[in-house]
Amino acid sequence: MITYNTDGVKMPKFHKRKANKWIRAVADTYGRKVGEIGYMFVDDEKILDTNRQYLGHDYYTDIITFDYDEGDTINGDIVISLDTVRSNAEKFGKAYDDEFHRVLIHGILHLCGINDKGPGEREIMEANENKALALLAAMKE
Repeated sequence: MITYNTDGVKMPKFHKRKANKWIRAVADTYGRKVGEIGYMFVDDEKILDTNRQYLGHDYYTDIITFDYDEGDTINGDIVISLDTVRSNAEKFGKAYDDEFHRVLIHGILHLCGINDKGPGEREIMEANENKALALLAAMKE
């Protein structure tokens, strides 16, 4: 089950059923099934607090993924700062919806085993995000 909740922000407008179908399709491309995925949409201050409390990091970020995978089933909590999604969209000259979907799937890709902190990993993550976004675009047709 995939759930979407908010803490201190309004629920972003997106098609949840389509997002769920897309998330399952992306996980399937990695041979994974979707178990329990909980999205929490927050503001910058809440994600900073979460980053400090759980990871010991003292900085803002767009997403934090907590991985509870079991075998080939992905499970996790994904915290997304809508403030940072908006500012990153502006910073990179992207449409808000495109940046929102990129971050939405970024957490799923982490749960599927793709990292982005080590040498060369950021480029691998971006390539996988682009593949996933292309899959979403194909679903719209």
